[in-house]
Amino acid sequence: MPDDLARESKFQWWARFGFVVRGILYIVIAWLALVSGRTEDVTGALEYLQRGFGATLMVVLVVGMAGYGLWRLSDAAFGMDSGRHNAKSTRKRIAAGFSGGIYLFLGYKAARIMTQGRSDSGDAHKHAADALEMPAGTLVLIVAAAVLIGAGLVQLYKVWSCSFLDNLDTRARESWVRWMGRAGYAARGIVFLTVGWLLARSALNHDAAGAGGLEEALDALRGPVEYGVAGGLLLFGLFSIVEARYRSIHKPPTDHIKNKVEEAVAS
Repeated sequence: MPDDLARESKFQWWARFGFVVRGILYIVIAWLALVSGRTEDVTGALEYLQRGFGATLMVVLVVGMAGYGLWRLSDAAFGMDSGRHNAKSTRKRIAAGFSGGIYLFLGYKAARIMTQGRSDSGDAHKHAADALEMPAGTLVLIVAAAVLIGAGLVQLYKVWSCSFLDNLDTRARESWVRWMGRAGYAARGIVFLTVGWLLARSALNHDAAGAGGLEEALDALRGPVEYGVAGGLLLFGLFSIVEARYRSIHKPPTDHIKNKVEEAVAS
C-alpha cells in the first residue's frame, strides 16, 4: 500500500475522489431520512442536490461517479484490487463489474438531471413492469431478487469478518473506523435484503407496484428500524470518505495494455 499519495497516478486520485462522492450521496440520503423524514434513493438525492446547489456541484458528482465507476470496471477487467486466478477473486471481479456499471449509470443520470432538471431513466416500478411483460419476466425478477439477497448477505458477512479493513492502511484500522464500517455495512445489508424481498414479492404476486429500490426499502422499514438503518447509511458515507484517504487503490496495468495493443497492431 503506497504511503505517499503524491506518487499516485491521476487515475488513482480520480478513483479516490469517487469514494468521496459516494460518501456524499450516502450522507445526503441518510440526512434526508433522519432530519426531514424524506426517503429518497440516489436519484432523489441527486435531484435534491441539483435544486439546492445547482450545476457546479452536479459536475463534481458526475466526475466523481465516473471515476469510481471506471476504477471498478478496471478492477473487473484486470483484477488490480480483487486479484486473479481463483474463485474468490472471480466473484470479486464480477461484483466490481456490476458496481462499476451502476456508478457509470448513476453518473449518466446525474448528467441528465444537470442538463434537464430531472432523470428520465424510470424507477423500480417501471423496470419491474417492463420485466413482467417479458416471456420469462417472473423468472428474471426472481433471479434479480436472489442476486440482491446474496449481495445483502455478503454485506452482513463483512460486518462479521471486518474484511472491509483489509484494503485500508494500517493507520486507519482504529476501533472507531471498524465500528463505523460495521454499522455501515450492516445498514447496506439490510437495504439489499429488503429490496430483494420487495422484488421477489413483486415477481411472485406479478405486481410491479410492489417492487422498489432504496427509497421503498426505507419506507418498508418505517419506525425505529428505519432511523437505525439511515444512521448506518450515514456512517457508511463517512466510512467511504475514510476509504478515500486510506484505501489501497492500484492503477490499471497500463504498460501491459500498451504492449498488447502494440502487438495487436503489429500483427
